Amino acid sequence: MSPLRIDGLQYCNWSRRIFEEMRAGGLDAVHATVSYHENFRQTVRHLVDWRQRFRDHADLILFARDGDDLARAQASGRTAIFLGLQTPMPIEDDIGLVEILFELGVRFQQITYNNQSLLGCGWMEREDSGVTRMGREAIAEMNRLGMLADLSHAGERTTLETIAASRRPVVVSHANPRWRRDTARNVSKRVMQALAESGGFIGLSLYPAHLPEGSATTLRQFAEMAAEAAEIVGVNHLGIGSDLCQDQPDSVVRWMREGRWTRPDAEAIAFPQQPQWFRSNLDFPGLAEGLADVGFRDDEIAQVLGGAWADFIAQNVGKPG
Repeated sequence: MSPLRIDGLQYCNWSRRIFEEMRAGGLDAVHATVSYHENFRQTVRHLVDWRQRFRDHADLILFARDGDDLARAQASGRTAIFLGLQTPMPIEDDIGLVEILFELGVRFQQITYNNQSLLGCGWMEREDSGVTRMGREAIAEMNRLGMLADLSHAGERTTLETIAASRRPVVVSHANPRWRRDTARNVSKRVMQALAESGGFIGLSLYPAHLPEGSATTLRQFAEMAAEAAEIVGVNHLGIGSDLCQDQPDSVVRWMREGRWTRPDAEAIAFPQQPQWFRSNLDFPGLAEGLADVGFRDDEIAQVLGGAWADFIAQNVGKPG
């Protein structure tokens, strides 16, 4: 079989056309966001919608729970969809809901989305208070079940404390090195070193706000950044988490930023334009050329574009621990 191609985070306005583009771009698996600020009941509604998509587009996508499903998807010419939460709000204040959501198919859960949560602190808060009491319980439960703790929107202290508290490796599914784009939404060298030492994983983001020059970032600049990340975590723990939000209306980015916990700002909010070399899943194969141009070998490219994610998922997702 050909090398696996995996995208570690997308939140598109899902449609058959997008699933067809996943297939045309050779995507064997995608981690799809289910919820941002939704509670348990609202998240279950989204999961119901996903079950319908799996029925309606069974020739293109497959509901994935572990590495075996990834292999099954590749063998059948479909894209495995792993479901995840960019928020812990669906577990509300009930630790038992972690297992219920796992049973419903959720395999990734962020400790927080930008703000202080019941589990930890987001990068946008003025003070990072670290992992909470409930956070430590939730991390232990996620470890037990085989649900990945995702730290993409967490603050520095919360990130480091989660890495230390987790018995299993954790992920930063979509972020970039902070020294390439100076925003606390990206990760510091200290965090990347902690990920490397603990066997964790980082997916490099293609969202303009995380890229060195925003929408004007070139493929070569992205590839150079990838090479720097690989020097720290290694190609076996490095992948792509594009954060692709294709076809989403601008109202969605306002929802991401404001949720229900703040008054709407009068300022116009819009999705930034994607770099011209990555605007849909059709462009995923082109990343290989950029990586090759900065010195990645063919086997290393295969790891970054999906092989490393596949190995990590096989070892850590859906397996009791």
